[in-house]
Amino acid sequence: MELLMAITIGVLTACGIYLILRARTFPVVLGLTLLSHGVNLFLFSMGRLTLAAPAVLGDSSHHADPLPQALVLTAIVIGFAMTAFVVVLALRAAVELRSDHVDGADPDEDLR
Repeated sequence: MELLMAITIGVLTACGIYLILRARTFPVVLGLTLLSHGVNLFLFSMGRLTLAAPAVLGDSSHHADPLPQALVLTAIVIGFAMTAFVVVLALRAAVELRSDHVDGADPDEDLR
């Protein structure tokens, strides 16, 4: 289980970083989203992966840590809000600049 989680976190992080380095705005937004999902999985896995364990302390001697679950839930909400903001910002920049490149300039225009 831990190996699968580590591979998943690594793939999400690598794909996110690769997409962040692209020159178009949509892959950058998608890369930020993948990177945030990788970080969320990492935070969630820091609470020790336990199966069929309650998240609260009670009469059970084996329990899961609720703090990483709360951190991940908060990060999901903040990540959704930031993704919505970045999408609106990218759309406005694409309309005003008539280009969807990150720097605002189309490198193909120099060749024409």
